[in-house]
Amino acid sequence: MNGVGYKIPVSVLVVVHTPDLQVLLLERADRPGFWQSVTGSQDGDETLEQTALREIKEETGLDAARYRLIDWHKQNRYEIYLNWRHRYAPGVTHNTEHVFGLSVPAPLSITLAPKEHLRYAWLPWRDAADKVFSWSNAEAIRELPQRVAAY
Repeated sequence: MNGVGYKIPVSVLVVVHTPDLQVLLLERADRPGFWQSVTGSQDGDETLEQTALREIKEETGLDAARYRLIDWHKQNRYEIYLNWRHRYAPGVTHNTEHVFGLSVPAPLSITLAPKEHLRYAWLPWRDAADKVFSWSNAEAIRELPQRVAAY
């Protein structure tokens, strides 16, 4: 959050995956049944990579620096859901999301942030793409086979 307590409308989406394209999904605590990849807003003067590393640590307990974090150089701009808009400064209606991939060697045990997520699951990429609630998250997961081939 910035100095006045509002979230910055710039965020990261990190698709955490294995070489055989299993994808980590997290179920939101504030919206049971809503599954997603690691996400979070930029904080202060962080770079996008620093935001990704921090969010991965906060939401999963993983030290992403031990693995391969790749900036996909992909951005999505979308309207912020009304029920989350109060977190942003008055008049802010859109967010710009920057997509990253994090390759881990196998499905790992995750330490959830209990106030943020209820459960986690490792799913084959097609199943994961069908399960997430966000169109941009689904699109990123569907790109995973081509992205991994280019790593």
